[in-house]
Formats: sequence, structure tokens, C-alpha cells
Amino acid sequence: MTASASAPAPPNPMDSSVLVRQSGRLAGDLRMLLERLPDRVGEAWRRLSELTDGPGAFRSVCLVGDGDSLHAGTAAEAAFENFADLPCEVQPAQRFLGYHVRGVGSDTLIVAVSASGRTERVLQGVARARDRGLRTLGISGSATSPLAMAVDVHITVDLPDPEPSPGIRTHQASLVALLLLALRAAEDTRGAGWVARIRAELLDVADGVAATEAAVRERALDLGRSLSDAPVIAVLGTGPAEGTAGYVAAKVVEGAGVLAFGRDLEEWWHVERFAAPLDTPLVVLAPPGHARERALELASRARTLGRRVSIVTPADGAELLDDQIVTLPVHGAAREEFAPLLYQAFAGHLACGIARALGRIPFQGHRPTGPSLR
Repeated sequence: MTASASAPAPPNPMDSSVLVRQSGRLAGDLRMLLERLPDRVGEAWRRLSELTDGPGAFRSVCLVGDGDSLHAGTAAEAAFENFADLPCEVQPAQRFLGYHVRGVGSDTLIVAVSASGRTERVLQGVARARDRGLRTLGISGSATSPLAMAVDVHITVDLPDPEPSPGIRTHQASLVALLLLALRAAEDTRGAGWVARIRAELLDVADGVAATEAAVRERALDLGRSLSDAPVIAVLGTGPAEGTAGYVAAKVVEGAGVLAFGRDLEEWWHVERFAAPLDTPLVVLAPPGHARERALELASRARTLGRRVSIVTPADGAELLDDQIVTLPVHGAAREEFAPLLYQAFAGHLACGIARALGRIPFQGHRPTGPSLR
């Protein structure tokens, strides 16, 4: 046997179809997570209470992460503030490590999120926080991850049948854990009955995720193909939807190698609307809530400027929108704090459509040499 014949075959690169597979499992994962995680979150909160002065020891929360974990934090920020009345700051790990941690008070809970549990700056931020005597809670996909070993208390959000992929299922898992943590923090002031009712609403969202993913699958794939000529794509949202916008843009970058960015609605209007080319695509997230009216207005005005506009919007009433605006219909209803679970279901399909049109696979795997995965 020759040396070349005995050499192990190189691993098969992931294909863009992984984006579709992962998206198709979101609803089932959500139901499973809502069965498993409440007890884990409750136990973590109990242990935190034992380490502090009990319920009410924390007056604020700081969510720390990078990439999808950061976007999950941005999407969950309103839940901590509106459910638990806890002021919440969301910090990229490097900014937290280099600047923010030095001014954090002892009554702030540091919540560090990393799906892999190995994100270097997140781990360094946890170490710096603990050096200052701050309490830390970690969320990752493994009970034995470096993050789990580094924090005071850990919540494991493992998923069955994991596979290498731009994070789609893992992002949802991190977001669900954060939402449940916000609800558990609310229980100390609002009571268990109130939390049980709101958690039941969250379970109902799973049916909407299933219906939305099925409804947008082909539309988003087609939209991706139509946008594959664009040098850059902007995804716009505000409030919890700003976290969703960042996540959707990340899937386009990781899944198709196309530059995309998530942006607050008004900030895009204030600055980037002046940028060429004038037909740069916009994907506007317009869930019900405080910013929906502005999102619809901005989408319409951007279309008159020559932008190629798509809007992610409730299915009811979508037919009333400008017929030159592509609509991705969302089925089911959810309070604004839970809406990111519905409004992110199209992201993998959009990225897959672009990738297939360009002949690309995730993480630049189609190139003989490309960026490192780490």
C-alpha cells in the first residue's frame, strides 16, 4: 500500500444545505428546550441565591458574548428589563474585558454566553469579573466546557445530533436560555403564577416557528438567489429585532461569504441611506411592537430611493404592502420580547439561497485557502 493510499481522507467540507437542515429543526428544538431548561435555569438561580444575599441581590445584569451570543443578548435585553425590572447592558466580550468590567458594581450579575464554551475573550472576561468579586453565570452547550468550569454557575443548553454549521440551532438555544433566565429572575417579584403564564406563551411560539419556517423556506431561498449579485446587504431592526438583524447578517456572512451587517433602523436612515450603490438591498424586520410603524415607513421610503427592499412581517396584512417590496410572512403571534424566535426563522434559507447562487459553502470552505475557523 502506498503512503498516499494510506493517508486519511480529508474531512468533507460542510455544504450549504446544512443551513436548511438546521432551520428545519428550530421548532422541535424550541419545544425540547422549553421542557429541559426551566429546571436547569431554576437550579442555577437557586445556587446564585445561595452565593449572594438571596433573591433581590442583583440590581442589574450584564450580558457578555461575541457573534451569535452577542446577538442573542441584544435580542434578550428587553426581557430582563420588562419582565424582571433589571437594567440590562449587552457587551461584546472585548469591550467588556478592556473597558466595562472595571466599573461594574457588585450588585450586577455577569451572564457570559458562548455556544461552544471556548470563546477566548469571553473566558478572559469571566476571569476578570471574578477577580473583581463579581458573580458570574455561564451559558454554553456543554457541562464540561471551559466556560462551565470558569463561572460560578452554569446552564447547559446541549442539543441532540449536533453538526458543524454556522450557528442556527445553537443561537436559538442560547436565546431561549436567556429568556428563561429573565423569567426566573422575574419570579421573585411577579410570582410563580405570572411566570408560568408567560412561559406558556413562549411554548406556544413553537407552532409559529414551525409555520413560519415552512412558509418562508422557498421565498427566502428565492430572495437569496435574487440578491446574490449584491456586494453588501443591510438587515435592519430595533429593540429585540436589532439582535435578530445582527444574527441574520451573520448567517449571510458565514453561510455565503457575502458582506452583510445588522443595523438599528434609525441609524441606517441617519447614515447608510446615503451610501452607494443606491440599489443596495435592505432586509427590514417589522414585528409588532413599538417600532413597527417606523419600520414600515422606512421600508417604503427606502424603496422610493431605489433600494431593493424585503420585509419580514406578520402574514396577516402582508398583502397590503407595496407590491415592489418582497415580503417574508411570519405566522403566529408573540409578545415583542419573544418575537426574535419567529423573525429569525428565514435566516438560514436566505444565506443558503445566496450561497447556492454563488457556488459557495459556509466559512469560505469553497476556497483552497481561506480564513481560519478560529
